[in-house]
This record gives sequence, structure tokens and C-alpha cells, in this order.
Amino acid sequence: MRLVDIWKMIKGLKERILNQTPESSVSARSRTDDLTKLRLRYKPYYDVFEKQVGSRVWLDGQEMVLLSSNDYLGLTDHPEVIAAGKAAFDEWGASSTGARVANGGRAYHTRLERKLADFLGREAAHVHAAGYLSCMSAVQAFARRGDLVLVDRNVHSSLWSGIRNTDARVEKFSHNRPESLAKALSYEKPETPKLLVFEGIYSMEGHIAPVREFLEVIQGHNVFTVMDDAHGLGVLGPEGRGTLHHCGANEEVDVVCGSLSKALASVGGFVAGDRALIEYLRTHSKQTLFSAAIGPCQAACAEAALEVIQREPFHHERLWTNLRRYREFLLSLGLDIWGSVTPAVPVVLGDKQKAYDFRKALMKKGVYTTMSIAPAVPPKKDLIRTSISARHTDEDLDRIFEAFTYAVKKVL
Repeated sequence: MRLVDIWKMIKGLKERILNQTPESSVSARSRTDDLTKLRLRYKPYYDVFEKQVGSRVWLDGQEMVLLSSNDYLGLTDHPEVIAAGKAAFDEWGASSTGARVANGGRAYHTRLERKLADFLGREAAHVHAAGYLSCMSAVQAFARRGDLVLVDRNVHSSLWSGIRNTDARVEKFSHNRPESLAKALSYEKPETPKLLVFEGIYSMEGHIAPVREFLEVIQGHNVFTVMDDAHGLGVLGPEGRGTLHHCGANEEVDVVCGSLSKALASVGGFVAGDRALIEYLRTHSKQTLFSAAIGPCQAACAEAALEVIQREPFHHERLWTNLRRYREFLLSLGLDIWGSVTPAVPVVLGDKQKAYDFRKALMKKGVYTTMSIAPAVPPKKDLIRTSISARHTDEDLDRIFEAFTYAVKKVL
């Protein structure tokens, strides 16, 4: 190569370096984020299953019992649910392709809303394309500047997102502690508009809210109530009508929101309440006004699941039979389940490394779970997150018990 050619090459390289656009701060911190590096190294989340058949999944060729699904009643592959989804595709196509305020709703929206409202004992309901959107909107639509939001500190991220989209003041109270709520209220004027935000079942802890105690505390304090029952619908109450029916308090809570992706075997969310409240939400909720509507297949699957729940009570019965057996076994091993009395059953190990090793031991024996560590849970509450389902067979439970016995001996 001639000297002049080498010089031209060096000059061109220098020009490219000098003209290179400097990396933005946001791009740089994204590239060097420590939590992302740790996640990619240890791979605790975002596994991809090759296939699923009932309660079994295949990961890297290994068959496993799925013990982390929210399919509480096991209806995702119920023949009527699948048939309803296929029929909706044939009739309506793949999507409504936009928000209902922009290009109209569909008959499958209003039909599902009517049936949900009836099932929950409410005048009206509105469905969204995701439970996250529904829970956000259930708070954001109603709270405004000058209001006070009283919130259980352990509520789901979706409720926090809704709260942060308001200009209201926020006061957290200790998880499931009516006395902490009462203390927070004691500093406020009775006439101040307030919202109480809590969950029916807390999916990380498996706890049921002390609904009646909360309602007694807020009497006379001008409080509007919002409850997320994503994990209570289909699980608690007569026919699985939810936490409020379980507590006998359905008439006393203003708004209930939740998800279609758990017991209702679909994707989406809902907000239910008096008709005036739902119409107000449709006017003021950004998540409702500007989000694309739930698709026909998802709506039809949820509607079919809702009908199956009421017609085939044995799914609900099987869920609780499985749960009783599962809890008894975990307690017999001396494991800490954080006082859970619901199908969301945490196994608290209190240490990040133990949680990681315990999960790996379960997977080695053919049981798939997930883990949650601080700051997603309080300090010393690092845990294995499990969910029992009606679809778990006796054979599944035997494998689960064998795997937990192995993990206890190996890790603890």
C-alpha cells in the first residue's frame, strides 16, 4: 500500500471519530445499568417456554410443573373459552384498532361489561386492554388537586402509577393495618376529600385486606374507596365473586377494579361501580380515552370464562382443595408462607442468595417458580413466589412436594 493511501485512510478514520455523535446520558446509563447486568447474568426472569400443555411447560427441553401462573381456575385451555375466542376472530377480526372514543366500541365490549357488572353486583363496568390500565384509571380518574389519597404501602405498581398521575396529596399507611389508617386520618380535616386505595388480595403476600375494619375506620371522614381485586375475582366469595362478597361489603366500596388475565383466562382489565361513576371515568380517565380497546378474542374469552365459573363450580372447589393440601405441606416443612391464606403463596427465605439457590433447586426437580427480592419486597423478605391452581393434578402436587423437600435439604 502506498504511503499516500495509508495517509488518506488515517485521515478518514480521524474524521469519522471527530464527527461521531456523542452518546447521550440516558443511553449511557441504560448501557451500564448494574441491575440489568445482574439480570442478564443470573437470568431470574424472562424465561421463554417452548410449549405448554395444561399445567406443564417446557424450558430448554425440560418438562416442568408451572407453579407461578395466575390461571387460578385453570380455564385458559377450557374448550368453551377457546371456542369463544376463535368465533370472535371469525366474526370481528383481530382488533378494534383504536380507542373507543375515536372509532367506537363494539358489541363484545358492552356485552362483557354488562355481564361483569352483574357478576360483581354493580350497575356498570368498563373494560380496558390491560389490568394495569384499569387500576391506573380507577385512581387517576377520581383523584384531583386538593384531595388526599390514603394508600396501603404494599399496593400494586399499577395503583401507584395511577396515584402519581394525579395532583393529590398522598399518605401511606402500614400494610393491612387499620390502626395505621386511623392514625393517618386523625391528622386530616373530616371535610377534606379523600380516597382510600387498597387491594382485596395482595399477590406478593397472599393476604386478604381487612375490608370491614377499614370501612369502620373511615366512617365520617369523607372517603371514596377504590379496591383492586385482580387476585380476588374468581377466588374468593360465593361463585368467586370476589373479596367484597367474601367480606359482605360489596355495597360499601365505591369502585372495584381488576384484571381479566387471572381467573378469567384472558388479557385486559375492568373498573366497576355505580353507573354515574363509570360514566365519569369515561369522561376523565386518560387511560380510557386514549388507549386502544380490548380486542374481540380477549373479550370473548373473558366472557366465556365468566360463564364457566358460574356454571361449573368444581373449578373453584378444586382450587381450594389444592390450596389446603399445598399449604399444609409447606408448613410441615417449616417454611414461612407470610401468613398467606390464598392461592398466592410466598415462600419467604429472607436472603437473596437463598432465594436464587432455592429456585434453581426447584427447577432442577421439574418445578418452575419465580423469585422476588428487595427492593420489590421489604428487607429480609426475599421470597419464592408461587401460585396454586385448580389445574394442578395430584401428580403435579406430588412432584411439587418432592421438589420442595429436595430444595429445603439442599439450600436451608
